Amino acid sequence: MTAKQNIYIISDSSGGTAQTVAQTAASQFKNLTTEIRRFPFVQTESMLTGILKLAKQNQAIIFHTLVSIELSNQVAEFCHQNNMYHFDCVQQPMKMLAEATGEKPAHVPGLIHDLNENYFDRISAIEFAVENDDGKNTKGLLQADIVLLGVSRTSKTPLSLYLANHNLRVANLPIGPTMQIPEELKQVETKRIFGLINTPEKLSRIRKQRMISYGMDANTPYSDPEYIKKELDFAKKLYRNLGCLSINVSNKSIEETSTIILESLDLDETDLNPD
Repeated sequence: MTAKQNIYIISDSSGGTAQTVAQTAASQFKNLTTEIRRFPFVQTESMLTGILKLAKQNQAIIFHTLVSIELSNQVAEFCHQNNMYHFDCVQQPMKMLAEATGEKPAHVPGLIHDLNENYFDRISAIEFAVENDDGKNTKGLLQADIVLLGVSRTSKTPLSLYLANHNLRVANLPIGPTMQIPEELKQVETKRIFGLINTPEKLSRIRKQRMISYGMDANTPYSDPEYIKKELDFAKKLYRNLGCLSINVSNKSIEETSTIILESLDLDETDLNPD
């Protein structure tokens, strides 16, 4: 009988090292089928949190190469609290080298990475996504390969960073009945705009959890399903007026939503990420 196991590779660089370790280990089990998902260039707590929650949902084993002690500890703590398996491919070797040599590690992500043109393009795309996150720079809408629209908590930021890892410049813009739509949006080519929606019930749960994490009352207008319905009605009307593709992310992973966007633009992941 064949066993199946999900494996998540999480790295603050390309993730190649952790993937090699995972594949080498898995190859020794003839009755084991693995599905490996790779999450490269993870360098923020919020992005890591989303990936860890996804790993929990899919009962995945985690192999990680996170040079940041804080991020590495975040993985360890999350896995301990949720009875999940994880393997740290970098902190233990660094600790051993430090003890053996008396030297201190730099704790700088990506020092071993092959600094080729594709790498710099990817870093540039990630920087663009950060600079144009949450409507910070409306001029960036005109420079973006992809523009994501959505009410609060529709996964705009993690999706932006995931697409940026495919060397795509992504800007995202929060929308709602009380928010002004920038003039720049009207100048963006329709096929490059994607509107994200979710269900009122799921958005309410997500927003309540967010308020609780801030130590605040979960029941606010922000998390009220009736208010969220008004937000979503506004969003749907805007998407129709723009003529852009609308994507319901309620039952989709970041990868699935990304695939829909790439297919709509007639792009292929393997071409975008040759390494």
